Amino acid sequence: MTQCTHMAPVDRIFSIFQQHGHRHYGENVSELEHALQTAEFAKQSGESDTIVLSCLLHDYGHMLHDLGEEIAQHGVDARHEVIGARLLQDLFPEVILEPIRQHVAAKRYLCWKIPTYAQELSESSRLSLQLQGGPMNDAEAQNFETNPHFAACLKVRRYDDMGKVPGMQTADLESYRGPINRFLLESP
Repeated sequence: MTQCTHMAPVDRIFSIFQQHGHRHYGENVSELEHALQTAEFAKQSGESDTIVLSCLLHDYGHMLHDLGEEIAQHGVDARHEVIGARLLQDLFPEVILEPIRQHVAAKRYLCWKIPTYAQELSESSRLSLQLQGGPMNDAEAQNFETNPHFAACLKVRRYDDMGKVPGMQTADLESYRGPINRFLLESP
């Protein structure tokens, strides 16, 4: 998928949400609803703007492939966390990008650390967990714990788990224009 390079970065991001945010991915909410809910839960918990923006953008990569809405049911892991972080890497600092890039690793880590965590996951998240490598092993977990953004990655993961509430009221996408613009790096 190509993004219009003549648009301002925030408008390009919003355009992707507007074009593809209606899609579902095995949950009872759309991509846009999930993004807004995840960010809303972070805001309600008093998180920093960087965590809130990581929450808003954590599944950006889901909207950037044309593999269909139920790819996990077909045994495909699109590596959306890598796709999203890669396409946002020239726009945002690592403090926002790393939790996006690592929110799947955080799920795998939490399944290793807290054996009952997998039972808390939605059915769709449990299915994708198997495609994403299952719970981490000891070496993977110990390595993940050394990530300088470890705590932020876990927070984004927990808000991700919460953001699946059909019909939940949230702020709209436009309300994030200011925070996004504040954290944008120099435009490429």
